[in-house]
Amino acid sequence: MSPTLIFVIFLVVVALAFDFINGFHDAANSVATIVSTRVLSPKYAVVWAAFFNFVAFLFFKVHVATTIGKGIVDPQIVDSFVILAALVGAIIWDLLTWRWGLPTSSSHALIGGMVGAALAKVGNISVLVWSGLIKVSAFIFVSPMVGMFIGFFFATLLNFLFAKSRPAKVDRHFRKLQLVSAALYSLGHGGNDAQKTMGIIAVLLFSSGYLGETFHIPLWIVLSCHAAIALGTMMGGWRIIKTMGMKITPLKPAGGFCAETAAAATLFGATFFGIPVSTTHTITGAIVGVGSTHGLGMVRWTVATRIVWAWVLTIPASAAIAMLTYYLSQVFR
Repeated sequence: MSPTLIFVIFLVVVALAFDFINGFHDAANSVATIVSTRVLSPKYAVVWAAFFNFVAFLFFKVHVATTIGKGIVDPQIVDSFVILAALVGAIIWDLLTWRWGLPTSSSHALIGGMVGAALAKVGNISVLVWSGLIKVSAFIFVSPMVGMFIGFFFATLLNFLFAKSRPAKVDRHFRKLQLVSAALYSLGHGGNDAQKTMGIIAVLLFSSGYLGETFHIPLWIVLSCHAAIALGTMMGGWRIIKTMGMKITPLKPAGGFCAETAAAATLFGATFFGIPVSTTHTITGAIVGVGSTHGLGMVRWTVATRIVWAWVLTIPASAAIAMLTYYLSQVFR
């Protein structure tokens, strides 16, 4: 076995480790509302979410993976060291924000890592695929706004329909329905987020000559990425769950149902069109939308503002870490 092949296998393992951390970091997105409304205990909630994270490959084509593989930086300049630096940048930022309890985007951390590593190698912006980057950057703001709008609409509609119903009766019905909405959200999460790592592994193998002459996503990559993100979700990220489920706004089962359904609808649409959006941004926007139906004072805006700042910093911070990693890799090469 050649040293090059050994290094490529090592990087595939690192990519799957990132996918695991993605699931670990984003477990809060999938289970925070269903845990905070006490529909499921944390133990059963993460198993529920992990199952639907894994089976999502049955429902979605790999459009997002193709965008990541070819639509962020020029695949012709990608090599093993670019991938290594991108993954290190994304992993370090994910772990830092997990430690701080901030629900930032693993997707944007990976994209930032790719951008930083590519710039470090080439030294100019000609290597960037601007159409893909503009689309990704726009959806940093679009996806939470869409989630917030749909969440607000659903919550307002339910408040109108059940205005004369007893709260205990409403809660009883929506405790069951929230199992469905949580499953749908986890399908959207697995369908969109697992594909980012698929794109990284595929572009690595393609650039190394192990994928043939045509860029594609083999089935073994699809299955391994879904398995890794599902295992990460099962481990859970309880620091972030506390922020997502309890600190932004108080939620009841009906509100949790609205937030998860709104976020799932947004993710399904984005995945269909091949847009690598942030599941974190989407569910946060949906939770804010639901909370705001009870008055803007019900949303803890200081927490929301802190989260938004973390969103804004994610791509440049992970890009900077990736650039430093690439430079160091060349020193010790």
